[in-house]
Amino acid sequence: MPYSIKAAAARCGLSEYTLRYYDKAGLLPFVARDASGYRAFTDGDMALLHTIICLKNTGMRIDDIRTYIQYVMAGSSTVAERRALLQKHREAVAAKQRAIAENLKEIDYKLALYEDPQAAQLVARELAAASQDKQAANLPDAFAGIH
Repeated sequence: MPYSIKAAAARCGLSEYTLRYYDKAGLLPFVARDASGYRAFTDGDMALLHTIICLKNTGMRIDDIRTYIQYVMAGSSTVAERRALLQKHREAVAAKQRAIAENLKEIDYKLALYEDPQAAQLVARELAAASQDKQAANLPDAFAGIH
């Protein structure tokens, strides 16, 4: 049984507005219209919509998602193109993951610092070192007077 746009939106966690936008942007050419002209989503449509959401949530541009969907709509002769597009996107996502992991290390370092019983002294030591760096470089000390 097909899903209305309202039911499809609820199932995939997007708004009806977003689904209409995706349709107008050319991302949903596979979604049929019923006899009354309303969009009717099947389970297969929902599976492909899940892929679209995954690609969008991982930073793929709408134009690239549209290209992917065009490949899907062209059939199995585009498997190589789909693989290349997804491989390129995967590499970009993996690079973002590595950058996030590096940033997470800094956050963990700061949390460990602030959870240390000697946190106030350790922070004061960091502040003093930052002040000394400014003085050594003959720069105004934005940290002066901070305790």
